[in-house]
Amino acid sequence: MRIYDAVWLHLDPDLFQGLFIKQSNNRQVMTEIWVKSELSMIEQNLKVTLVQTDLVWENAEQNREHIERHIAQITGSDLIILPEMFTTGFSMKPQAIAETMTGPSIQWMKAMAAKKDCAIVGSMIITENQRFYNRLLWVNPDGSVAHYDKKHLFTFAQEDHEYTAGNAPLVVNFKGWKIAAFICYDLRFPVWSRNVNGHYDAAIYIASWPARRSAHWCSLLQARAIENQSYVIGVNRVGQDGNQLDYDGHTMLIDPLGEVLLHEMNHEVVKTVQLSLSHVQGVREHFPFLKDADPFVLNNDVLGSDA
Repeated sequence: MRIYDAVWLHLDPDLFQGLFIKQSNNRQVMTEIWVKSELSMIEQNLKVTLVQTDLVWENAEQNREHIERHIAQITGSDLIILPEMFTTGFSMKPQAIAETMTGPSIQWMKAMAAKKDCAIVGSMIITENQRFYNRLLWVNPDGSVAHYDKKHLFTFAQEDHEYTAGNAPLVVNFKGWKIAAFICYDLRFPVWSRNVNGHYDAAIYIASWPARRSAHWCSLLQARAIENQSYVIGVNRVGQDGNQLDYDGHTMLIDPLGEVLLHEMNHEVVKTVQLSLSHVQGVREHFPFLKDADPFVLNNDVLGSDA
């Protein structure tokens, strides 16, 4: 029974009961299946660290120093996630503070990833080909970099006046996981996050989401997890920016069933959580809702397209 108890920790009770009955006529086969499943779960768990921090307005050096103190306390993580525009705050002055893809902040990210032997994700203001981008950077321990340029620019704050929108989604294959990455306002547009045929196992949303609309943030994160049957991680900042906008965090981890596993607000905090790939797979097998989704694509490349 010890084997069954171990599996119970990873699977929904209804799912476990169904599998137990299905295999109950052959105890030996069932035992072998659970042993292999438990070993697979250990290999496919992912430790993710969420950094909810205050930011110094438009001062990359001070923000790097401050966040490095947060990172110093992290051990054994596979992935560290920072907020949107973590070097400057959500600024509409890219001409004065943008960096290049060889600038000090990306070099700092590479150094931190190598030092902690994990991937680091966050967005910053990047200039490239005489344009400015709100660019999410995924930096691996070996120094390799993947990036995503924010597609949905926040017109309410005239982000579209200063920045160029991206049009290509990012899904990273990382330690057996498929992880999609988005930025802030993208959260309001479910088609862009659509998880056709299990295209991803977890989705990351990094943000500078003001406190006055925090109820929207929390509700939409939970909705994205439920409709896409994936883990959803939302990492937001705290404090006040140079425009006197307040941020109260609400950094969250939500599982594929929509259960809130972590919810932090109103203060700086660094939390490491563990994600289970077998839980994602088990939920989708027990509730195969993604297979019933209506087929469609956007005019440009989008998650779930055949392109």
